Amino acid sequence: MPGWFKKAWYGLASLLSFSSFILIIVALALPRWLSGKILCQTGVDLVNATDPELVKFVGDIYYGLFRGCKVRQCGLGGRQSQFTIFPHLVNELNAGLHVMVLLLLFLALALSLVSMGFAILNMIQVPYRALNGPGGICLWNVLAGGVVALAIASFMTSVKFHDLTERIANFQEKLFRFVVVEEQYEESFWICVASASAHATNLVVVAISQIPLPEIKAKIEEATVTAEDILY
Repeated sequence: MPGWFKKAWYGLASLLSFSSFILIIVALALPRWLSGKILCQTGVDLVNATDPELVKFVGDIYYGLFRGCKVRQCGLGGRQSQFTIFPHLVNELNAGLHVMVLLLLFLALALSLVSMGFAILNMIQVPYRALNGPGGICLWNVLAGGVVALAIASFMTSVKFHDLTERIANFQEKLFRFVVVEEQYEESFWICVASASAHATNLVVVAISQIPLPEIKAKIEEATVTAEDILY
């Protein structure tokens, strides 16, 4: 059985892995990975709008991995519309990259549970195989954190190099053309960053758990026998 010091740190490691699992689920469920401002370029060109008038043609957009919302501003007031990525909008995007982000996050869910299981195993008993010990916990956390980081990088690539926001903004638009003027990552994106950070923190936790504690030895007093003791 591992000592209380290691049990405490392995317990913390299992909690961090489980929190990463929950964070990924929340990130998948929330529709706010990115938000931005979109300019109705067609409306601006039609009325030859100047800088003070451009505010009337700037709308809002936000979206996640499955759905989102867009507010069109083309000079006649805002018009809000909801959209879903699957099954129609995905054809307008880089489908392979978008699906890869989803698959990586689902894989990260499984790896988070595996890393949690290894931490619980080490908290209960000392494994016979070295791969099931602290090294195994570190391995699964590296894999889980790396997969989440790869999913984040893939999403950023889709946004920056494949004009993800502009493609979504112009989906099913036949009369108007929208241009992205501002983008910022929202809570779901940063939740995934927190998930990857939880696995990185687990590596530190496991390293701390291997620090040997000083052994406390009780001082044993030597019994002295005198001649008077023998007589009694």
